[in-house]
Amino acid sequence: MTPAQRFRALVADPKILQLPACHDGLSARVLEQAGFQAIAAAGFGHSGSLLGMPDIGLLSGREMIDQYRNLCAAVSIPVFVDIDTGFGDLNNVIRTVREVEATGAAGLFIEDQTYPKRCGHMQGKQVVPVEEYLPKLKAALWTRRDPDFVIMARTDAYSVLGLDEALRRARLYAQAGADMVFVEAVDDPDAMHTVNQTLGSLGVPSMANMIEGGRGPFLSTAELQDLGYDLVAYPCGSLFSAVKAMQDWAGALLHQGTTTAVRERMLGFDGYTRFIGLEELRERQVRLESETGGSSPH
Repeated sequence: MTPAQRFRALVADPKILQLPACHDGLSARVLEQAGFQAIAAAGFGHSGSLLGMPDIGLLSGREMIDQYRNLCAAVSIPVFVDIDTGFGDLNNVIRTVREVEATGAAGLFIEDQTYPKRCGHMQGKQVVPVEEYLPKLKAALWTRRDPDFVIMARTDAYSVLGLDEALRRARLYAQAGADMVFVEAVDDPDAMHTVNQTLGSLGVPSMANMIEGGRGPFLSTAELQDLGYDLVAYPCGSLFSAVKAMQDWAGALLHQGTTTAVRERMLGFDGYTRFIGLEELRERQVRLESETGGSSPH
């Protein structure tokens, strides 16, 4: 089963799919080892981890695609990724989708914000007219080589233009062929239910987005499933956790001259090498060298 097929099966399962986002290869491995069946990768985390900058459209398409290739190589579970607004017109979208698909990702989402975009939970975002977005969505659907590769449409219209416009766009995007639809930053449970009723009537899965301290309530998976969501992403938690842990470590080292106070919250050298898979790599090297006699072919 390909990553895309596996991802589709997970979304189709009656149980809501948890989709935590990684921000680098290490966090991807942590999430896989924790037992999650699929993960996401989004601009928020990579803007922070690669650039040390906020998610305001600063990452280039090439930077994101290169990172997605690394992430997909680091884990064996499906990785669902973010391509912001597609990095240009529909021709840019075509190139981006083809290159993302080649990374081994299970699917992607493309949004209807203006460029440069910003995190959907920030103030000041705007959306493009539907007539500008739909050609990009159709280009993404047309260009994928694997029909199982998932294309999700995202609209940020709720925060900008209200529920009615968000519902209109969600219907149009679903009717255009999007495999899933994501209505971002819905901050009211009644509105969430209405969104999911609309998409459910069209047979299109719906995704929620839970951000610690973001817009709207932070709901449990059970509550989200009761509201009709099929999957839920957690785009910021790994980054927030990593920054806090490093702040604690750096503060202890600077002010106490040692990390003893935070040692219990850290891996040691042996623990890290086990986590990163060093022993497996050594065993593989020994096995392959023994099978070939440890010598190069003539």
